[in-house]
Amino acid sequence: MSGEITANSSFFRKDEKVILSLKQVGMTFQGKQPLRALDNLSLDIHKGELVCILGPSGCGKSTLLSIIAGVYPATDGSVQMEGQEVVGMDWQRALIFQTPTLYPWKSVYENIAFGPKMRKLPKRQIEERVKKYVELVGLTDFVDAKPYELSGGMKQRTALARALVNEPSLILMDEPLGALDAFSRANMQVLIRDVWRKTNLTAVLITHDVNEALALGSRIIVLSSRPGCIVGMFDGMFTNPLMGNQNDDETFASSEYMSMRRRILDMISK
Repeated sequence: MSGEITANSSFFRKDEKVILSLKQVGMTFQGKQPLRALDNLSLDIHKGELVCILGPSGCGKSTLLSIIAGVYPATDGSVQMEGQEVVGMDWQRALIFQTPTLYPWKSVYENIAFGPKMRKLPKRQIEERVKKYVELVGLTDFVDAKPYELSGGMKQRTALARALVNEPSLILMDEPLGALDAFSRANMQVLIRDVWRKTNLTAVLITHDVNEALALGSRIIVLSSRPGCIVGMFDGMFTNPLMGNQNDDETFASSEYMSMRRRILDMISK
């Protein structure tokens, strides 16, 4: 691994439990001409981290997330979750996509409650959990609404609550804000930071937006062009100052912010 690696941020929880461990992960898709998507990627993700992964288009970001989720196995290396090899999908690794995959015939409440019901949790526990996470994402007044009655931001809030309600060990987000307008996107960034602070969740978020990674990440991983490998790792310095704020011009205009943004952009453009 090359690139700049910093370790001076209080967000980089070196002393915390390792939730996910990737060791020399590689992925080759077979076809008329084999396509190498990822190469020799090693990374530990600690409990309570919000890790943002970004890189140029086609670098294997979504492929990496799918491997972590257990959608398909890597062709090289190993992926372990809390010491156990990842084999197939599991509720302990919740996925959130750019387009919310909500059941259109179910209400907000029913969409959020679906996972715990499938796991056959007690009815009272399901009700308590749904109430807790509906309130956390600000949808208390919309529990009876159907997805078609919601804005894009509200759909994504529902998807976030549906992931949180199972209380998984890891939440995986594949460009979850990419389809939102600028205002909704800023609001969702505030919400994600707030949820992360209140729940101490562990999350991996894929994005192509450097500003979004800087605004959200407790750690930022930069991938090279295909085949994707880690070329940069930065400790997040801005998530805490931005906590609760949509637009903090002082933070965004700071020399530290602009310098880190420029270094990341330089890595992506190589």
